[in-house]
Formats: sequence, structure tokens, C-alpha cells
Amino acid sequence: MNRIDRLFGILTLLQSKKYVPAEKIADKFGISVRTVYRDVKALCEQGIPVSFEQHKGYFVVQGYFLPPVSFSTEEANALLLSESIVYGFSDKSIQTHYSTALNKVKAVMGSKARDKMEHLNDRIKMQVPECINYSFEYLTVLQQAISARTIIEIDYKNNKEEVSRRLVEPIGLIFYALNWHIIAWCHVRNDYRDFRVSRILVLRDTGREFTKTDHADLNTYMKSLPVNY
Repeated sequence: MNRIDRLFGILTLLQSKKYVPAEKIADKFGISVRTVYRDVKALCEQGIPVSFEQHKGYFVVQGYFLPPVSFSTEEANALLLSESIVYGFSDKSIQTHYSTALNKVKAVMGSKARDKMEHLNDRIKMQVPECINYSFEYLTVLQQAISARTIIEIDYKNNKEEVSRRLVEPIGLIFYALNWHIIAWCHVRNDYRDFRVSRILVLRDTGREFTKTDHADLNTYMKSLPVNY
């Protein structure tokens, strides 16, 4: 992350919380506390009113807001509720992006609305089954490949523990049987295949466009799955 993006990220984080200790900023962005001091000084030099309260941390002086996004309390609360679902049923890449997006939402809310949102956040809990462990970081890349219609290369381990390398054209992501699945045209099999994302060992977006021009409709493919929709 370059310094400009980091400074904007720090500002967004400061506006999403009442107080943020220097140590928490350092941990969030993988920098030293000394660098945090320099970054906060840089924000102040740009006219952003960042202040500090002993034993609590940094904060942005009341009245300063990033322009100009408006969310109702109900909309913000809906996003907050979704956060539990995102952290329970998505991988690390999606969790990171969602957390950043939610901080941006909090940053443009007034202090009273933000306090209510944080109060609610402490009172929303979700128990995730122990069998669910999405330790991979592939969903963001897969979303991008589906959107851009680019071929991905995967090293895949099937249910027989056999590993193979495939070039595939992903047409959709489906969540069923407590797992994410990528539906893709496989260049090796010359047919559509259902790959469980948790069994992907290595994933790379080649950047090359699909070679097949008449892909099946995902909704039609779903009818062949062993679940009811």
C-alpha cells in the first residue's frame, strides 16, 4: 500500500471510531508506531483536524466529514448485520474488503449515529458451525475473473487427494453444502466442472480472455446440482 492510500485509510479508520490508539493504527496498516506519528502529522498538515486524548487515542475533531455519501440509520444497520454473515461465510479477501467498506460508511455518519451503530455491533453475534473454515483468499480474484471474463489457472485437489493443474473459464460462484463452488469450463475436460473453492491449492488469473463464446447460463447449470433452489 502506498503512502497516499495509507493516509486515506487512516483517516477513514479515525472517522469510523470515537478514538483509535496509535498501536491499533500500526497493527491495522502493518507499520510502526513512529510511522503512525508521522502519518498523523501529515494529515494535520493537510488541514485535517486530528487530535489526541491521553489513554484513549487519536480522533477527528467533531464536524469534519469526508464528502458526500449519505446513509440512513436503517441502511447502516443492515450493513452491520451483514458483517456477521460476511465473516461467517466468506474468505479472508472478502472480509478485508467488507471491513474497509463498512469503515467508509461509518466515517460519513454523525457521531451519535456512529455510537449507536457501535453499540448495536456489540450486541449482534452469530455462531458459525465448526466445520466451516474458509482460510483461503480466492473469492475476490474469482469475482474479478468472472466479471472480466478471464481464464484462471488452478492447482486443484479432488476428493481422492489427486492434484491436477487446470485452465478454466469461470462463469459463476455458488454457495451450497456449506461450501463455495466455482462453476467453470475446464480446458482439460472440455466440459463444465464444479470446483470446490476450499480444494484449490493455487490460483492465478492469467488475464487472458475466454476462448469459449457461448457459455451456459448459470441458472440453468444450477438445476443439475444435488440441491434445491
